[in-house]
Amino acid sequence: MDDKYNQLHLERYSKELANVLCDRHFASHDTINGPQLLHFAPVKQVNLFVIKELLLKWHQEMANLRSPYFDFESEDVKEALLNFMNVLSRKIKMKRHAFEPLLQKAIYDTFLVVLAPAATLEEKFLRIQEEITLPKLHENLKYIDIDKPLFAGFIETLSSSSRDRDYIVSRFKLYLNAHRGELTKLETIVSQFNSLLPLSADDIVAPAAPAPVATPAPEAAKPTPAAPEEEKDVVAPIHMAQREATIVTPPAAPKATEHHNLNEKFKAAERPTLNENFKKAAPASLADAHTNQKIDSLKNAISINQRFSFINELFDGDNLTYYQAIQSLDAMADPEQARQFVTQNLAAKYDWSKKQEHVHKLLRLIERKFA
Repeated sequence: MDDKYNQLHLERYSKELANVLCDRHFASHDTINGPQLLHFAPVKQVNLFVIKELLLKWHQEMANLRSPYFDFESEDVKEALLNFMNVLSRKIKMKRHAFEPLLQKAIYDTFLVVLAPAATLEEKFLRIQEEITLPKLHENLKYIDIDKPLFAGFIETLSSSSRDRDYIVSRFKLYLNAHRGELTKLETIVSQFNSLLPLSADDIVAPAAPAPVATPAPEAAKPTPAAPEEEKDVVAPIHMAQREATIVTPPAAPKATEHHNLNEKFKAAERPTLNENFKKAAPASLADAHTNQKIDSLKNAISINQRFSFINELFDGDNLTYYQAIQSLDAMADPEQARQFVTQNLAAKYDWSKKQEHVHKLLRLIERKFA
């Protein structure tokens, strides 16, 4: 069932439910603490994923803390940081504005366990760590409630030498095909959420936004080659939904974008535009030669430290928005479309005019993907 769900509806539902649940809790509490968090939502998986997101925040803080002046690889430092984390884990305290986005993502990710288990494996088991080991994979099982035996059974099939992300994901997809009957049914999870906020399985599975493109209309438009070309770019309904979402307000008129387009701001400052920077030749330095190699996907090429940097600097700390943007870029068919998405849509939305260094790094990765 991977990638065959209505992402836009699922996002809206997750946001609405997070708002409803927060209204109930924060009507009588100013903050939420650890013990309350463990039993916050009736769906256990939601609570576990919120805790998982807090762990990700911890790793993010640690990545920001590292500096060239201190030895963070020292065993004494590692032990002290672990003790510090244990103390902090008993002192969780969040206000609504910090908690609600975590809850929204946890609700969304709970549906993905059923709808896209391979994506769940990638994000919850593989992305948080630089080095993949069997003990670390097993440790992540404590944040899984739905289909936990399935994930545990797959990890048991891996050897200690299985450390390549792409290899593990491809093996997991084969494992899923062989154990399809063991997966939790969508109707089961929907019924749990429906008691909190009305929802039906049809709302999630049926793609809403791509419907106009999926109709028989292209059959009548055979003489025009444009329609079939656009349809070839559609990898799955989720990607079309993202495409629809990102081109609702295309930068057609200069008047609407002249104050937001990074290209215009760079021109005013008499600097090269993002377009020009994107088209520049690869660095000539031999020390940078490895950065010229082609990459297959952005999500796998971006290191954990660089990912944290992008999330913090370019997406205002919003993990969900970052993952959606990278997924959209990976689904695009040509570099021009990807460049416009970055320099016009994302740049205008998040005001990247003063974040040129991080934008250039992202554009460089895009250039390598389409090399």
